[in-house]
Amino acid sequence: MITHLTIPVARQGLHPITPVVSNVLRSAGRDEGLCSLFIQHTSASLLIQENYDDSARIDLENWLNRLVPENDPLYTHTLEGPDDMPAHIKSTLTASHLSIPFQNRKLLLGTWQGIYLWEHRHQSSARTVIAHVS
Repeated sequence: MITHLTIPVARQGLHPITPVVSNVLRSAGRDEGLCSLFIQHTSASLLIQENYDDSARIDLENWLNRLVPENDPLYTHTLEGPDDMPAHIKSTLTASHLSIPFQNRKLLLGTWQGIYLWEHRHQSSARTVIAHVS
């Protein structure tokens, strides 16, 4: 089963999508298998990360922004604004796809793990994530 998920994002940063993916599993009609996720964008990414303490999310966002700053004079791809090339680099350093096993229609994530869409641009938009349940 393939599902196209439209995820609205209002800002740059990590956005939890575990509940959205869990809803896909409930409607998939399978008790166990693999849920594969793929984001159809080159300036956003997917991540499994701590979902208990928000400071972990904030630290990750701050660290990646420091590692890949905006307005670096080395960038030549600047047509779409100062956050575009850094967004492409950030998505290269992270992941465009994830695979998570599930059993009893529940994701087999660790106790403190959650699935996030990591938006690397500043503007609000909607991102498309393809979920394949097998």
